[in-house]
Amino acid sequence: MAGRLGSAMASGPAVACTKTLLTVFNFIFWISGIAVLALGIWTKVELHVYMELSTVYFRDAPYILIGVGAVIVLVGSFGCCCTFKGHSILLYMYGVFLVIVFAVELACGAAGFIYKAKLEKGFSDGLKDGLNTYGTDNDITKAFDGLQENLHCCGKDGYTDWFTSKWEETVKTANKTHLVPTSCCHGDKTKCVNYNLPEVITANTTLDINTQGCYHTVTEFMQKNMAMIGGVALGISFFQLIGALLSCCLARNLNKSKYEQVQ
Repeated sequence: MAGRLGSAMASGPAVACTKTLLTVFNFIFWISGIAVLALGIWTKVELHVYMELSTVYFRDAPYILIGVGAVIVLVGSFGCCCTFKGHSILLYMYGVFLVIVFAVELACGAAGFIYKAKLEKGFSDGLKDGLNTYGTDNDITKAFDGLQENLHCCGKDGYTDWFTSKWEETVKTANKTHLVPTSCCHGDKTKCVNYNLPEVITANTTLDINTQGCYHTVTEFMQKNMAMIGGVALGISFFQLIGALLSCCLARNLNKSKYEQVQ
């Protein structure tokens, strides 16, 4: 009798502790779903304009993010219900869901690293095509202007890319050649000198425009932060395994507690 009582007292705190840890996990997991959902919406509303400059842009990418975020929110809500109700079968199902989410996130991360070079080439080709259609395609023109203004860059590899573009051929005059769009300007665009620009910059050259190419700006940022981004993404994906372990432990402790009560 004393042994069964001691065992029951030992399993009680174990269940309470596991429930607390799983509740904390569920909250963090649910918040991460909200973040992915918000990222998907932001990508669709704001970023898709710039992403379409790439020749390998997947138009369904924002919807995939929105869908994944929504699933994470639903699974997180399901996990909260399982934790509070204490049904072992539902907890095991929740653990399986988390393992599936882990596998999907790991596969997406691996695909990102595998196709990194392809994505960079697609962005490079897209910028090159954008230079040729700038001024004639309203969507491309808007996207290119937004990219240059927000990233403080100009052209694909540099501002001189515009000197040989089709757009420059249509806007240049006898007195104004070597032009770049006003979206390359920094500061007040009404006072910006975006014409008769030199092909080579010297130490004494002062320009009203940004000179670095957009491709270099984007790829440099990716290369500098890829390790950090990949590490965070990998850590978040493995975080699901902790939740799966906690849910299975809670289900096991609940079954054990019920068995001891029957005994």
